[in-house]
Amino acid sequence: MLITEFTKYIPKILQQQLPALEAHAKMSPLERIRSLDKDYYKNRSPRLSAVMMLFYPIDGIAHIVLIKRNAYPGVHSSQISFPGGKAEPEDANLAATALRETFEEIGVLPGAIDVVMPFSEIYIPPSNFLVYPFLGVTTEEPVFEPSPDEVVSLIHLPLDVFLDDSIVVNTQMQTSYAESMTVPAFRFQDHIVWGATAMIMSELKETIKTAMKS
Repeated sequence: MLITEFTKYIPKILQQQLPALEAHAKMSPLERIRSLDKDYYKNRSPRLSAVMMLFYPIDGIAHIVLIKRNAYPGVHSSQISFPGGKAEPEDANLAATALRETFEEIGVLPGAIDVVMPFSEIYIPPSNFLVYPFLGVTTEEPVFEPSPDEVVSLIHLPLDVFLDDSIVVNTQMQTSYAESMTVPAFRFQDHIVWGATAMIMSELKETIKTAMKS
């Protein structure tokens, strides 16, 4: 799909009621389901963070960017995720957090991104983060400058591939809950995306597909 075609759906995307828990649960390991309820984490004082679901063109074709994180001592080491990170006191709001972190991690200037809307927040038990995703769009092909301190590589996922249901699979993964367990995931090329990022992607995917049908 061309980026110009995708942007025509944005008014319809803005009108959608977000599927939230329903979409998150489809890509959640069974052990994570109860943590999706707001009552589960409301007294845990989670740290706030934000991520950017950035759409952009490559040769005119709409893509969404994901990053593979560096290995480090921590629960999210080497995982695939959206660019983003924890909120800082100087951030005006969580959208500003997502823009700042996107610039720091992949080098796209905040002024180049049109922040369309927030999506449903999601709690990550192992790190006690409450993550707020934002949909962003740039109609110009970005010059990416990934941070060598944080990012191993960028993953450019075409929108048409993202919307293809055949990339949703069940696979065996080592998790914070078990050495080996079956989890729902997105599989494309040699990449497997699961956990919170897959849950965020699930809501984004369902919202876009519903907008395209309306």
